[in-house]
Amino acid sequence: MEGGQDPQLRSLRRTDEITDKRLLRGAKTRATVLRQAVDIASMDGLAGLSFGRLATDTGLSKAGIQTLFRTKEALQLAAVDYARDRFVEAVVEPARPAAHGVARLRALVGHWMVYAETPLFAGGCFRVATMAEYDSKPGPVRDALFRDQREWVGLLERELRFAVSAGEIAALDTDLVAFQIDAVLCATNTALRIADVEAADRARRSIDGFLRPS
Repeated sequence: MEGGQDPQLRSLRRTDEITDKRLLRGAKTRATVLRQAVDIASMDGLAGLSFGRLATDTGLSKAGIQTLFRTKEALQLAAVDYARDRFVEAVVEPARPAAHGVARLRALVGHWMVYAETPLFAGGCFRVATMAEYDSKPGPVRDALFRDQREWVGLLERELRFAVSAGEIAALDTDLVAFQIDAVLCATNTALRIADVEAADRARRSIDGFLRPS
């Protein structure tokens, strides 16, 4: 029975419960802030992020948000990581069941098109929206953005290698074609933002040209 337990043990349990609740509230607040932060950054750039703007947009206190992230750069880096995680969930993970090679490439492109056509973020593809902003600004934020860029293009290149090795497509420069596919997708994102209704279809036809059977 509760009454027969050690008072110190009961106190420790209450402390653990309070700590768990605080951690849960902190995680929920952090997710709320970052969800709004990536939407802002996808439209106005990472430079557009501020504790005051996020407080106004989310209804949370500026001091509370600043306590979570400390500095603007820390907030920007957290937004980059949050956007990366959402991209992986929306595009990369759903493609994993497909076999390596052409099937997975088509799955990756297909999920990317959904990600761009029904935007996960208010301003479309987060990476496309923010990379140009930092391509000439050395530092941790630029490094994080270019890390994600390298990982994505590297994923495309690995699947192209699988496709070539399996004889699914003709021998080609996989590094170059991965670059070209990504370039098509980036251009498609921009075209979709200006309401070019044919953009996605042109992108699919363009990428299909790389994936024709050998």
